[in-house]
Amino acid sequence: MLQIKKRKDGISKIRFMSTICFYQDTRHEKDLYWIKEILGKGYLSQRNDGMSELRINGYASVRDILEILRPYLRFKRIQAKALLDACTILSEEKYKMLGREQIIKLVDLVSVIQKENYVTKKKKTRNELLQILNLTP
Repeated sequence: MLQIKKRKDGISKIRFMSTICFYQDTRHEKDLYWIKEILGKGYLSQRNDGMSELRINGYASVRDILEILRPYLRFKRIQAKALLDACTILSEEKYKMLGREQIIKLVDLVSVIQKENYVTKKKKTRNELLQILNLTP
């Protein structure tokens, strides 16, 4: 996932958040612990719907893991490439130092990921995202 989150502190009042999620029925969550141990990152939680999830956050962590996993992906290749590109941009420079073109590129990458996901209830259009980031004319 690549999300744009509101924040209360800071100058920009928004931040990008990158996350890799692995989901599994809670009855079989031991495999998620194995993945966490192999990757050396993330945290596990049990959801109210009987699912467990392993979440890995952070631009550099997500980028590094995607670089390792990318050759083996079969179903999420397009999202992985877009998230990898975004994490590369975000891990190389602080958000407040990014130029307009880089931020627009990030918005385009969010749109690619949204388009490729099965169902997202709260999809924002590209124009709505640009407006949130004060990038509309």
